[in-house]
Amino acid sequence: MRVGRLAAQRHEKTESAPKERQILAPKVSPGFKRKEATRSASAMVFVLAGLLPLLSLTACARSNSAEPPKETPASLAAGSVPDAAEVSADPGSPPSFNADRAMQYTREVTAFGARPIGSANHKKLEQYIYAHLKGDLVQDDLFTADTPEGKFPVRNIIAKFPGTQDGIIVIAGHYDTNYPLRETGYVGANDGGSSTALLLELANQLRGKKRDGYSVWLLWTDGEEAVRQWSSTDSLYGTRHLAEVWQQDGTLKKIKAFLLEDMIGDADLDIQRDQNSTPWLEDLVYQAATRLGYQSHFFAVTLGIDDDHLPFVQHGVPCADLIDLDYGYNNVFHHTAQDTLDKLSPKSLDIAGRVILETVALLDAKK
Repeated sequence: MRVGRLAAQRHEKTESAPKERQILAPKVSPGFKRKEATRSASAMVFVLAGLLPLLSLTACARSNSAEPPKETPASLAAGSVPDAAEVSADPGSPPSFNADRAMQYTREVTAFGARPIGSANHKKLEQYIYAHLKGDLVQDDLFTADTPEGKFPVRNIIAKFPGTQDGIIVIAGHYDTNYPLRETGYVGANDGGSSTALLLELANQLRGKKRDGYSVWLLWTDGEEAVRQWSSTDSLYGTRHLAEVWQQDGTLKKIKAFLLEDMIGDADLDIQRDQNSTPWLEDLVYQAATRLGYQSHFFAVTLGIDDDHLPFVQHGVPCADLIDLDYGYNNVFHHTAQDTLDKLSPKSLDIAGRVILETVALLDAKK
């Protein structure tokens, strides 16, 4: 993603509606990303001898021109913004999550090497994801993206787990890796690897269980990375297309929340609050983290982040981006060949996975 203010995105023309099918067997530097964020309005308070003033630290990055969302946010139009009285005090027992298995998935995904769109390794990873979704209800959103480097096939993968309540919670993360770095030894263990793996483990937790709540759709997004240089038209290819598809077929109005996870494997986990996300949903994520005792890993810093949630934000869908853009000192490992497995921790995957599931429980419990 890129760090900056909310950027206007030009949506690609939809070629065709996604095809839904039951998976029965698997299908055998340049380019700074969306994750360049603007540190804005974040305060660090130091109390020495009880009398030092509040200090505000702001570091600004280059940003795109801002444009307001094209539609009234669905959360406001539907009157669905929850307050403390609307959420059950006890949504149930703490969620389960197998962090060791999620870490193993991260190892296996990273072992493919670089996985940019159009590559053989990218295709292998698609087959790997399908293999793990065998027997699940899976939907493809396949189209051709016109990029500065030519035309590429892009495939969003959606696994659906039905619930008893009307409405959908989407949990998303991208599986492609940086295109400009494809020949540098870059493997994207955290950026692309951890997000892919976390969704696979969430599928394990949802599979075979009757959901007494909203339907949950797991979305592996494709074409998130820029192929040349991050811009509103060279980035987020998959979600820009899918947001248009879901706008046309009526799916968007059914989405109660869009939870994006990105770069959440960092051993020193520090998830920032995103100015471009929906405030009440970010608050709910923090409430979930606090319930589980993980609040120290969340929202110490506020950033404006351009990421896969933006096309949905611009269509009025409530969104929250869970991302750690402090990957190494001053984000030094991001988009470098140093984004490797040794920088990650199963504990961080565990925190991210459990907080996401707890957020889902809070959304389900909303009266």
